[in-house]
Amino acid sequence: MKVKAIMLCLLASIAGMQAQQSVPPTINTTVKTDAKGTLTGKVIDNKTKEPLPYVTITVKDDGKVISGSITKENGTFNLNDLPLKTLHIEIVFIGYAKFETTVNFSKEENTINLKNIALEEEAKQLNEVIITKDKTAIVQKIDRKIVTVGKDLQATGSTAADIMNNIPTVNVDLQNNTVSLRGNENVKILINGKPSNLTAIQALQQIPSTSIKQIELITNPSAKYNPEGMSGIINIVLNKNSMMGFNGNVNSGVVFGIVPKFNGSFDLNYKVNKFNFYSTYSLNHGKRINKGIVHWDKYNSAEDYDLSFKITEFNKEHFTKLGSDYYINDKNTVSFYTLQTFNSPLFKFENGVDYSNPATTDQLQIQNSTGKSKNQTYNLAFKHIFDKEEKTLDIELNYNTDKSPENSLYTDGNNAFLRKNNVTKNGKNFIGNIDFVNPINETTKVELGLESRLDETSNTFVVNDNFDADFNFERNIQSAYGNFSKQFTKWSYQLGLRLESYDVKGTFKKSGFPNETFTDYIFTAYPSAYLTYNPSENNSFNFNYSRRVDRPNMDQVNKIRQWSASTIEQIGNSELKPQFTNSIEANYTRKLQKGSITAGAFVRFIKDEINQVLTSNPYDPTKQLMTFTNFDKNQEYGLEVSGSYEFKKWWNVNFGVDNYFNNTRGIIEKRDGNLYEESIHASIFNSRMNHTFKVTKNFRLIWFTMYSGARQGLQFSNKDMWKTDLGSRLDLFEGKGSLSLRFNDIFKTMQSRFYSTEPANINGKFRWESQTVNLNFSYRFGSGKNKSLDRKQRDNNVKQGGGMF
Repeated sequence: MKVKAIMLCLLASIAGMQAQQSVPPTINTTVKTDAKGTLTGKVIDNKTKEPLPYVTITVKDDGKVISGSITKENGTFNLNDLPLKTLHIEIVFIGYAKFETTVNFSKEENTINLKNIALEEEAKQLNEVIITKDKTAIVQKIDRKIVTVGKDLQATGSTAADIMNNIPTVNVDLQNNTVSLRGNENVKILINGKPSNLTAIQALQQIPSTSIKQIELITNPSAKYNPEGMSGIINIVLNKNSMMGFNGNVNSGVVFGIVPKFNGSFDLNYKVNKFNFYSTYSLNHGKRINKGIVHWDKYNSAEDYDLSFKITEFNKEHFTKLGSDYYINDKNTVSFYTLQTFNSPLFKFENGVDYSNPATTDQLQIQNSTGKSKNQTYNLAFKHIFDKEEKTLDIELNYNTDKSPENSLYTDGNNAFLRKNNVTKNGKNFIGNIDFVNPINETTKVELGLESRLDETSNTFVVNDNFDADFNFERNIQSAYGNFSKQFTKWSYQLGLRLESYDVKGTFKKSGFPNETFTDYIFTAYPSAYLTYNPSENNSFNFNYSRRVDRPNMDQVNKIRQWSASTIEQIGNSELKPQFTNSIEANYTRKLQKGSITAGAFVRFIKDEINQVLTSNPYDPTKQLMTFTNFDKNQEYGLEVSGSYEFKKWWNVNFGVDNYFNNTRGIIEKRDGNLYEESIHASIFNSRMNHTFKVTKNFRLIWFTMYSGARQGLQFSNKDMWKTDLGSRLDLFEGKGSLSLRFNDIFKTMQSRFYSTEPANINGKFRWESQTVNLNFSYRFGSGKNKSLDRKQRDNNVKQGGGMF
């Protein structure tokens, strides 16, 4: 608080100085004279009549600044020791017209009260909710890479998923519903520094691109964060509404692919007095069609076949967020919000089997599924700011429920009934945490925290109205962490340790089989360390280490079938063990005159890596089983270079190139049905580049290209793929609106091609609606006025509740 006040006064003094001999103002100090006067008053907003704190008051005598102060929380001010003469008073506050007056002090009237001074909102005041820079900036910090989203990156699409696919080292596969960082899918998605209760893909598809302020890539997270997510954390920092009054944002888009799809959202925010109310609603509506084929050749077997499939999925997903912040005072804030997601998917899965042997009858199976899923989240948070502003205490409680039923009807090509499946899946989740940050001095900081996580999921599988299987999963995680950081002139370091107790229990019941129960308890320490060296303003070196874990999720250990085709089905493996990773990184960032570049290297040592494998099916010998297993050991290491550069005022480029290597060893099943230990050495190359051409002040063109290299796996390998996109963005209504158009995958080259030699010679490819035309419109509106409390919290998006999204 004191630091903010001093800074405001310094700014006021600089603005008011008109001569070298001017005396800079300080808080409630004046030039001493024999005679003394006192000036008091209160500054309010002319429209709302609310007091305005931290307004700058400047007193001048013949153009020279002789005294100054700022208003208190209640808008009042008091200036003493003023000379008894005619003085000029200036009252200045950002976003308001300057108020000027003259006062006459005398021996008879040495105390003057200006009473209520009503400031008028400036006609030129920016009333937008979001202020976005033209160009995206990438900065390397001690423990993360920060991408500040500019208009060029916003123009890549309407959602966070679109933006992510244009950031170096990140890849979003909307078809497989995966997000990967540095080629690894073990990623944790955070929103404003907190876990999302939606899946990674759901979260990225729900967030409008215009709501994003920054994206933080934490490839080696500290002990402060949950250790889950082997390749790191992606933290999406949203713009925080900093306006009083009523503000909003409307986004709408149409995707033209095989069939058109619609997405739209609106954000509303109303802030008055000590309350901030906000809401978000979005709708994703449309049909997606995907096709694929797999050729199975078990080395001249009579039962070789081609498996073709077509997936048609219709989604009508509603997402709502309602919340409120209550600013008790400068030091304490209570926040509450709820998320409500409703989806009524219609799913059709057609898979046909064309056998090589003419004597074997071909098959066609059609699955039609319906279900109404519901996800609900309730979050209560409290934040306390101590006298030292950077010293904070955060308490948060989060409760989440999820229901995902599935009702499937299977028929053959003649529409004859085959079977009926009914699946219920109900989950509950509770997270409670306490975070305390204490800056001991300007160069030393301590962070401490506690967290409790309780998960419970039940899953029931019914076939033709008869019980088939039941699975219950319970997980209890208790943890405590501490971080200590210290900064010197050119060096800084951070040391951290997280202690965690992990207790899990699962029970699986299947008709005709004995009940299975598995338990696991692990108490583990997760250390982290960071070291940064800044030899100059333009050069930065960073070295770090952390230990991470990737725990089996409910689907990976659930032995109830996840999906079923004519010849393959997928279930989980209850014997999976957690996967542990020790990661070491080194990065160098160079600021250039017109951009920046970061080069980095990393190495990971992985134990019990979790992977997907294809084996014989103990429950149905007519089908292969797709499941999960632990590979023994894996080592990954790689190099990456990324950055941004402005070649011309009208031409800016963001780019990223990476090359990864891994050594993997594990056990797989071969064509003879036996298990063998295998090992591979693989190399993976990826690159992407995003060009932005500023044609006029309000019109931009975008050209994006990406290449994903072939990837060799222990059992399945993928071939390379690439694409190029063209887009444009037009800013409208003095920057409050925008219209963007993008043509994705112009040459229709994106497809997933995979192959394997064990347990059969398998070749397959999968195509989705990669070639699309996206048309999006966004408009921001509002009539709010900045308040000091908002500015004080504006840069602390990570720990504050509320905001536009």
